[in-house]
Amino acid sequence: MKVDVHAVNFTVDRKLVDFIQERMDKLEKYYDRVVSADIFLKVERTSDKENKAVEIKINVPGDDFLVKKQCKTFEEAVELSAESLERVLVKRKEKIRAHI
Repeated sequence: MKVDVHAVNFTVDRKLVDFIQERMDKLEKYYDRVVSADIFLKVERTSDKENKAVEIKINVPGDDFLVKKQCKTFEEAVELSAESLERVLVKRKEKIRAHI
């Protein structure tokens, strides 16, 4: 799967990119037709502790899935987003199997 990481208004370090790549690769175990993923990392200008926002857009044939999460750390937000995407991809796979 092709993973593009976009950091909005800051530079992202290699360790975070590697973590994101590793976590996105695990999604292929749930649905093997994932083409690519676009990950947008943003730091919101709020007084909240939970100011790290992550948007993940997954491209599969015929659909795009978008998940947005906001947490204290980017790692936590990526993990929660990936868990949501796992559920979406499993549901998609079951839906396709039902039509066969």
